[in-house]
Amino acid sequence: MSETTNYNPTPTIDVGGKPFIYDAKGNLVPLSAVKPMDLLQDEMVRKVIGYARELSAQIARFKGHTFDDVGSLQALIAQDYGATLGGKKGNVSLTSFDGTQRVTVQVADLLEFGPELQAAKSLVDACLAEWSEGSRDEIRAIVTRAFNVDKEGQINRAELFMLLRVSIEDERWQNAMQAIRDSIRIIGSKTYVRFHERDSADGAWRAITIDLAAA
Repeated sequence: MSETTNYNPTPTIDVGGKPFIYDAKGNLVPLSAVKPMDLLQDEMVRKVIGYARELSAQIARFKGHTFDDVGSLQALIAQDYGATLGGKKGNVSLTSFDGTQRVTVQVADLLEFGPELQAAKSLVDACLAEWSEGSRDEIRAIVTRAFNVDKEGQINRAELFMLLRVSIEDERWQNAMQAIRDSIRIIGSKTYVRFHERDSADGAWRAITIDLAAA
């Protein structure tokens, strides 16, 4: 890592010719009264944050350049061949000539669920109440997970969509599934770009991770 990072040392305030620093409560504390370990921790945190700022800015620039490059290629193909590169939503997968490197752009819808979801839950609960104990345990588990709100108040979307694939003839169940579909609102979209490589054209793809948690 380059040593030209945007690292800022602990800011000090001159009071009567002596250096003071602010604590977490906004109080001025004489630098000489701060424990050496606390100063060492402060220096380490500021140094790492400096690197993190640089890396974040670099990734943002890289992301922008990647979208520009993909967009330019799409525009060129549209101009020269009158054809659109990619799907209707903007999804596109581009592979190197030797088949060992791939760039994928994916556009995912941002969803929220309307009040119809509560009606769906009531209908599903009515079905579950009439089913004999022990029957369709797998479906019961999916229902529990689908409507279980997480810490951030979000519905488990993956389990909810799995519920839509369950085929049950009960009219209330069918109405519940329709209510779920009617509750879905598309409120926007988010574009992702992913990178993969492999050793040969028939080898297994490996993700090139940029996510810090997965690196």
